[in-house]
Amino acid sequence: MKKQSNLSRLLEIAGSHKYLTYASWVLSAISALIALVPFYYIWKMIKEVLEVAPNFGQAQSLTGNGWMAVLFAVIAVLVYIAGLMCSHLGAFRIATNLRIQTMEHIVKLPLGFAESFGSGKLRKIVNESSAATETYLAHQLPDRANAIATPCGLLVLLFVFDWRLGLLSLVPVVLGFLIMMTMTGKQMQEKMKEYQNALDDMSNEAVEYVRGIPVVKTFGQTIFSFKKFKDSIDRYKVWVIAYTKQLRTPMMFYTAAINGVFATLIAGGLLLTQDGVTSGFLLDLIFYIIITPVISVTLTRIMFQSENAMIVDDALQRIDSVLHLKPLEETKHPMHPQNASVELKSVHFSYDGEKEVLKDISLTIPAGQTVAFVGPSGGGKTTLANLISRFFDPQSGMVKIGGVNVKDIPKEELMNTVSFVFQNSRLIKTSILENVRMGKPEATREEVLAALHHAQCDDILEKLPQGVDTVIGTKGVYLSGGEQQRIAIARVMLKNAPIIILDEATAFADPDNESRVQAAFSRLSEGKTVIMIAHRLSTVTNVDQIFVICDGQVAECGNSRELLAKDGIFSRMWKNYQTSVQWKVTKEVQ
Repeated sequence: MKKQSNLSRLLEIAGSHKYLTYASWVLSAISALIALVPFYYIWKMIKEVLEVAPNFGQAQSLTGNGWMAVLFAVIAVLVYIAGLMCSHLGAFRIATNLRIQTMEHIVKLPLGFAESFGSGKLRKIVNESSAATETYLAHQLPDRANAIATPCGLLVLLFVFDWRLGLLSLVPVVLGFLIMMTMTGKQMQEKMKEYQNALDDMSNEAVEYVRGIPVVKTFGQTIFSFKKFKDSIDRYKVWVIAYTKQLRTPMMFYTAAINGVFATLIAGGLLLTQDGVTSGFLLDLIFYIIITPVISVTLTRIMFQSENAMIVDDALQRIDSVLHLKPLEETKHPMHPQNASVELKSVHFSYDGEKEVLKDISLTIPAGQTVAFVGPSGGGKTTLANLISRFFDPQSGMVKIGGVNVKDIPKEELMNTVSFVFQNSRLIKTSILENVRMGKPEATREEVLAALHHAQCDDILEKLPQGVDTVIGTKGVYLSGGEQQRIAIARVMLKNAPIIILDEATAFADPDNESRVQAAFSRLSEGKTVIMIAHRLSTVTNVDQIFVICDGQVAECGNSRELLAKDGIFSRMWKNYQTSVQWKVTKEVQ
């Protein structure tokens, strides 16, 4: 199957607005042809001057021809502006549809996709790539139509007046075009990619160096850290010099060719006038010399078209890297959970399809119980919680909520069933009211305030200038990690989902905030199925059941007393935790 061209794809995205793009091409081409008409009137003016010389006062039509040249020049500009208006309207619509299409697909992707892909990269793809297509359609495509129409009109002009001079004008043009093809071929495309890679490496090293300045200065490693940055600069310099040298010769000949039409005409004129100069030939020669700048400008426009096409191709490839990701399958036979129980049966999961993060995990969490996942870092605790909330689907095995496979639960119902309090709370740049209301969009102001009260947020609201209506992140209004966590808990309380997942929710809280967060958790967990992921073992001593996750497997399970009595992994973790706490206290006393 033949691959769809980038242009046809963009026009397909435009829908009915593609006719605006077509109109911009037509108008731009017409503008290019009209822009050549003034040269005809300039030719008539020169002809009249040569005919009446030296009695220039007898030239009666100079003013009229001059105004006609101005008139057609203005008409060409107005038509071109009309073409640009059409192209911009079409480009804005295409870019909008492309953004909508990409965002709609992102919404359908697994919830863990944004975490693994990177929010910064996603933003760049959605915004910058669509902006590149917008620029291409708004400016570069009309210019392409203009660049195609201009040579056609020029060919007519060049051969109408004197075909010999016309041929002479085309010699450097053809030569320049051939040289241009060598500079924009596949080999140069690969070289351009290498150039971009070298530039990216240098930029990345620069960013890393700047970010690490506080650390390297603290430890006196400034010289060593800078060496890596300097090495990237040296590699970039070596490559750029080699690349420049490779392009130096063809670019020199290309520049000489496109700017050599004047010299070619003069040389040809000398050869063609060995038997004498006629006024007609002199007239044509002057006219051809005047029109030569149009030729060089047209060639330059054509040269840049290939570069612009490469930019758009790269932009669409980046967008396709998102669009080609498969969303989670929606069930055709939806089922509804009977309760808030959670069950995993022989679950295997891998992020890359090779190394298993979870290996044959089976466990059951009855409705209304509070359980904890503990274990060494990288053991698979967070991954396990992500599967329960269907951030990802396991490669094999089954995850059930209320006796129903999560794959058979409609997406919206699943999101209303499970709430997630992250280690790093997500608060957006809006008011606290709207941040909390995200948990229940139809909630009243009173319901939001009640949720904030139950989440121990009264002290936060009291110190803010506009209370619950204060916008976070503006005019110096920022919240600590523990305060943000309490706001996030209020949001979850308002949502009132039967299953709560707490992923290291107190990791960044100070002692005062931690006590308030724990109090909020106590209120939040009433009557709910709660799954806690914790490294601070003191927070899980009173839970109904503890699952020790190690190397992607359930190594131990039971309550804290049972696990301590086994003298296994949890017991060793507890002893180490107690030692670390005592060490901290001792140091503080000293």
